Amino acid sequence: MTLLQSPRTSRSTSGSTDWWLVLACIGASIIGMVMIYSATRTGLAVHGLSGTYFVKRQAIFVFLGILAMLGISRLNYRLLEQFATASYIIMIVMLLAVLSPFGSHALGAQRWFSLGFVQIQPSEFALLALILAVATYCARRPDGLSLRDVSRLLLMAGFMMILILVQPDLGTTIIMGITLIAILTVAGLPGRILTLLILGTILVGIVVFAGGILSHYQILRITSFLHQNSSSPGLQQYIYNVNQAKTAIGAGGLFGTGLGHGGLTNLGYVPEQQTDFIFTAVGEQTGFLGSVGVLGLLAFISYRILRIAMQAKDVLGRLVAVGVFTFFTFSVFQNAGMTMGIMPVTGIPLPFFSYGGSSALVFFVAVGLVLAVGARRGGLSGS
Repeated sequence: MTLLQSPRTSRSTSGSTDWWLVLACIGASIIGMVMIYSATRTGLAVHGLSGTYFVKRQAIFVFLGILAMLGISRLNYRLLEQFATASYIIMIVMLLAVLSPFGSHALGAQRWFSLGFVQIQPSEFALLALILAVATYCARRPDGLSLRDVSRLLLMAGFMMILILVQPDLGTTIIMGITLIAILTVAGLPGRILTLLILGTILVGIVVFAGGILSHYQILRITSFLHQNSSSPGLQQYIYNVNQAKTAIGAGGLFGTGLGHGGLTNLGYVPEQQTDFIFTAVGEQTGFLGSVGVLGLLAFISYRILRIAMQAKDVLGRLVAVGVFTFFTFSVFQNAGMTMGIMPVTGIPLPFFSYGGSSALVFFVAVGLVLAVGARRGGLSGS
């Protein structure tokens, strides 16, 4: 017996599409492009570039993402089981290749393939491959997971996570770990094994932090949010982004300064504002009410994904939807949280809002998988 099962009704929903989820994702991406434009146009003008430089690029990937989402939603997701192993192997090869001379190095990390005017980050696609691989493995064991099964899954996920960690991309590594635990929990992992897994995860975290696996600057970047009022010169460069982000959000007040009128946004006081810190542009320009509205929209998307997971027809569909739900929801919580100073800065994008082609495609593809599950569920308990 697995979790997240709900009673069926006699009304069949085969072939139906959750258009509320589709419209919410498209709406979020449109608002995101508006925020990207407002956060970058002034800085681009200073450098003699068009104010639509970033938003035009984002629009291309949003369009491709919407097509991918709708296309995948029409597929029989159970056929993806046949390609789960192949997708995992392909992503392992890509993660190895990005660490080779074929990869692109920037800002102290080597995470991308540079393809002319666009960069592709394979670690973000690797998360979807891991969700499919783990969900498929668990679905093929209807009698439950043994300790041997869990060991195999940990080796499979661990190898991928190590390749991502050394790029370094700690944020994606953390999300992978949390998503893996969520899928295994819903798959019916025995309590004693789950306890051992959580304890083991904590132990690995301690080893990673204390064993010299992470660079000193990475540790300071992660832990600096605990010392936001510190005057230590060694911490200033790491807490600067968070303090500027909080200042920008606070400047928005209740109603915001208005689109295009945010002083901190327009003058570029918050670094990486179109990517990691896009939520600060939302907070300053639309205020508390606008920020709540954006978070409410993203929460609605999470709710629709979870609803599909609860009504999934089989174990495979349920686990895929749970994996996407965990990936999406934690990304929102982590990104918004770090701009408010309640979570460490890890570089996790805000779904459908942060600038980035890989990120946009991955979230649309992820929702497409959930829509495919929802279109073939057994029934609804309500609209």
